[in-house]
Amino acid sequence: MKLKIISFLLLAFSALCFAQTELQLHSLFNDNMVLQQKTKVAIWGKAKPNSKIEIKANWGIASKAITSKDSVWKVFLQTPNAGGPYTLEIKSGDQKRILNNILVGEVWICSGQSNMEMPLKGFLPKDPIHNSEEEIQNANYPNIRLFTVKTIASLDPKTDCVGKWDECTPASAGNFSAVGYFFAKKLYSELKIPIGIIHSSWGGTPAEAWTSKKYLSAFSEFTSTLKSIDENIAAKENLRLWLGKFPSVQVSDYNRNDLWNSIDPQDSGLCKSNYDDSKWPTMNLPINWEKTALWQFNGFIWFRKNVKLPESWIGKEITVELGAIDDYDVTYMNGIRIGATEELKKWKDNRIYKVNAEVNDNKLLSFAIRVHDSGGVGGGIYGGGFKMRLINTDSGEEIPLGGEWKYMPIAELFEMKYFLFADRLEEVKLRPKLEYFYDQRTPTALYNGMIAPLTNFSIKGVIWYQGESNTPNPYLYEKLFPALINNWRESWGINFPFYFVQIAPYRHGGKFGSEYLRDAQRKSLSVPNTGMAVTLDLGDSVTVHPGNKKPVGDRLALWALAKQYGKQTVFSGPLYNSMKINGNKVEIIFDYTGSGLEIRESVKGNLFEIAGDDKIFKPAVVKIEGAKLIVWSNEIQNPRAVRYAWKNLVNPILYNKEGLPASSFRTDSW
Repeated sequence: MKLKIISFLLLAFSALCFAQTELQLHSLFNDNMVLQQKTKVAIWGKAKPNSKIEIKANWGIASKAITSKDSVWKVFLQTPNAGGPYTLEIKSGDQKRILNNILVGEVWICSGQSNMEMPLKGFLPKDPIHNSEEEIQNANYPNIRLFTVKTIASLDPKTDCVGKWDECTPASAGNFSAVGYFFAKKLYSELKIPIGIIHSSWGGTPAEAWTSKKYLSAFSEFTSTLKSIDENIAAKENLRLWLGKFPSVQVSDYNRNDLWNSIDPQDSGLCKSNYDDSKWPTMNLPINWEKTALWQFNGFIWFRKNVKLPESWIGKEITVELGAIDDYDVTYMNGIRIGATEELKKWKDNRIYKVNAEVNDNKLLSFAIRVHDSGGVGGGIYGGGFKMRLINTDSGEEIPLGGEWKYMPIAELFEMKYFLFADRLEEVKLRPKLEYFYDQRTPTALYNGMIAPLTNFSIKGVIWYQGESNTPNPYLYEKLFPALINNWRESWGINFPFYFVQIAPYRHGGKFGSEYLRDAQRKSLSVPNTGMAVTLDLGDSVTVHPGNKKPVGDRLALWALAKQYGKQTVFSGPLYNSMKINGNKVEIIFDYTGSGLEIRESVKGNLFEIAGDDKIFKPAVVKIEGAKLIVWSNEIQNPRAVRYAWKNLVNPILYNKEGLPASSFRTDSW
C-alpha cells in the first residue's frame, strides 16, 4: 500500500514540475472564445522562463514576446472587425497550442449576486424562469459564446480563474445567467455580430466583496476588516509553505462531475473494515467542519465509525441516511461501496443509501465515508436538517449515526492544487490554521478571486445586478457602488459603460426597505457612462428572485444599443431630474420621457405623496403637462418634497408611452 502511494506521489510531483515549464494559457483563452473587435487585445500565460513566445492569428496578425523570470508572458494582437471563426497558434520552443473556433465581436461582463447568477433554467423548484423551457430549447446561437467564472473567494488578488467558453446551445444556456443570456440575445438580434458574455457572480454577496482593498481603504467602515485580512494573508503564507512539503496535483477545473477520477490519492485501503484508525482524531457529526478544529479546509477527508446491530437486524434490508454532505461523498459499509453522490450542486441533498439484506450479514458494521469539499462556505457531513440514522426496513426501527466519528484529512485543495497527505497523520496534526474566517461575503474577497483575474482581458462593458445584500445600509451604498464602478474601470484601464439593474421591490426586513437601496442606485447615475434598467414592474412579493428575467436583459441591452451601437431607440423609463415649487404645486421634471409620460391606474392609489415643512407626507394629486408632472394636495399650501412609489413592495403607475417604467424617487433627503 505505502509503495503504491509513494509511486503515485512521485508521478504527481514529476507532473507538477513539468507543468511549471509547460506552455500555459490563462483560462480565458481556449476554443470558442470571443475577442473584442477592433482592439489591441492582450493574450497571456506562462512558459519556461526566458523562452520565446510566438503567436499567429489567421486573420493575418502575428506577435512575439519573451517569458519573464517568473514564467509569465504577454503579447498583444490587433483584432479585425467582427467575424470569424478564426484560429490562434501559440508556440514556445517545441510546444504548441492551437485554439479553434474563435470569434471576434463584442465582449461584455455580467456580474452581481443571485439575480444575475440565476440560471436560465431557474433556481428550481422554488424560483423558475418564465418560459425557460422554450427559451432553452431554442437557444441555438453559435455566434453567442458563454463563459462562467468558477466561484472563489480570496484574500489576495488572483491572476487566473476557472472556466471555459461554450457555444450557446440548449445544453449550455440552461446553466448560464438568465439576465446575461437575454442581454446577449438582444444584442445579437440587433447587431448580427458575435457576442461574448463572461459571467462572474455569486448569490447573497454585498458590493464590498466585489471591491478592491485600494478602494475600500477610503471607507472607515472597513478599516478593521481590512486589517484582519492583512494579518490573515501572513497566516495564509504559512499554510502555503507548510503545504509545499507535500506532493501536489494541479487542477484546471474542480467544478466537474468527473473530479473523482482525475484526482486519485490512492487511499482505497481506508475504507476497509479492519483498517486501524485508532490514532485518528474525532469529530462529532453532523457539523460543518469549518466550525471545528479544522477551521477552513477544502479537500478530501475520510470519516469512520463502527456501529453494533441488534441480532434482529442481521440479514435485514437497512437504509443508511447521512443527511446533507458538502459537496460529494462515497460511502462504504464493511468495505463494500453502498452509495455515492458525486454530482454538482447536491450539497443540500440527504444521502439515502439502501443496503440489501444479503450484504447486512454482520453484527458489527464499519462505516467509512470519503467526503470531498471543493470550495466555498462550509464542508463535511453537516446534516442540513436531516437525521443521521440507520433504519430497519421491516420494522421501521432506527439507530442514530450521529455523534463521535473518526476522521482523517488526506488531501487539501488550496489555490487550485490538491496537496496529497496520504497517511502522514502526525504531520497533518501540525497544519497551520487561518485565524480569520472569510467567505464570499468578505470585503475584497470576490474582487480578488473573480474580477482581478479578468482585468487584462479586453471588454466592451459591464452589466450588473446586485444590491439586495446591501439594503441594511443604503447610505453606505450611495458611496460604495460608485466606488466599485470607478474601481473596475481603473483596473481595466478603460472607461467602459457600466449598466446596472435597479433591484425589484421585495419585502426586505430591517430598518430600511428596497426603496432606499433603489434610490441609492438611482443616485449612482451621477457617475458618467452609466445606465440603469428599472424593474419596478417586475418584482415578486413572495421571492427575491423574480422569474421574469427577459425584460431585465432586454432593458440593459437597450442602454447598450443606444449608447454604444447608435441605435435610435428609447432606452430608459422616466428618471427624476429636478423639481420646481410654484405656489402650492410642485413641478417634477424627468429625463427619458420618450414620446410622453403615461400614468396607469392603480387600485392602491397613484403612489405620489407630498409634504410640507412638517415632513408629513400625504396623498397627492398628479397631472401630466408635457414632459413633466404637476403634483399638489389641497391640504398642503407650502409643499417642500415629493415622493413616488416610496414603498418596499409596490406596483408602479408611471411609465413613458414606450412602456418603460419610471424609477421610484424622492426629492428630499429626510
